[in-house]
Amino acid sequence: MQNIKFENGRLLLLDQSLLPNEEKYIEPKTKEDYFTAIKTLQVRGAPAIGIFAAYAMALLEGDKAELKAYLDSARPTAVNLSWATERMLKAYNAGKDLIEEAKAIHYEDRELCRKISEYGLSLLKDGDGILTHCNAGALATSEYGTGLGPLLLGKEKGYEFHVYSDETRPLLQGARLTSYELEKAGIDVTLICDSMASLVMKQGKINAVLVGADRIANNGDTANKIGTSGVAVLAKHYGIPFYVLAPYSTVDTACESGDDIIIEERSGEEIKTYMFKEPTALPETKCFNPAFDVTDSVLITAIITDRGIHYPPFNFKEIL
Repeated sequence: MQNIKFENGRLLLLDQSLLPNEEKYIEPKTKEDYFTAIKTLQVRGAPAIGIFAAYAMALLEGDKAELKAYLDSARPTAVNLSWATERMLKAYNAGKDLIEEAKAIHYEDRELCRKISEYGLSLLKDGDGILTHCNAGALATSEYGTGLGPLLLGKEKGYEFHVYSDETRPLLQGARLTSYELEKAGIDVTLICDSMASLVMKQGKINAVLVGADRIANNGDTANKIGTSGVAVLAKHYGIPFYVLAPYSTVDTACESGDDIIIEERSGEEIKTYMFKEPTALPETKCFNPAFDVTDSVLITAIITDRGIHYPPFNFKEIL
């Protein structure tokens, strides 16, 4: 599944905001188009956002430093975004071919995802029950994915998994995207409401939890889609391994702990109106809608990057 295509000098993006009901590729033209695509989740998932932003830096004219700052402001929590734009800015200042640099970032992510998937699969057994939260598959990266990568690679190798996918309120990435990807791949998936995670764990249906990350602090604290830390608490209670899977570019060694991670807050209207025919609350009802929360490192069994499986205590300045 290709969510970002660069063909004949044109960038095409699979609009994830329309899934699963419509598969449509759009072609951004202006810096506002790129910003809006990132902000409104037409492209989402930290690695995919980074790849998309790299092509934006290559294709758009104008002051590259200003463009970098503009794009970075669209999703401040996703460290791959600023990582990719910084790499592209350095390439520009060094006189490199920016199209080739963007292609390199895209290709490298494919290789990273394959390695992450292989490391992750080594921790699983055929027949395992897996819980996922949000979406961390090919749609969120370039190929295979991070959190879903071991499942997709395992399917290719003949593994049979039983996946329980949290719907992931309020934007329903688990429902719209994860179940979509797994169904397309022929993997057994059952969609559940976020509040059902505890029950399926208690019933013994879950052998491991696999999630992605948008930013990893030096001490292993991770910013994940809102609700992930609650899943981690449940996993800790029931003695279920909780694995975070992400490329090394998601690690921010300048960020010492989760206390330093900026949490993006989105419009409360998403809670009341997104995907609903009618609002689910009164117009005057206040909403609090953070896009992420921080999963404390003490709740994480291992963090899996393309450089291996890392166990607590985490110190990525030494690891990476």
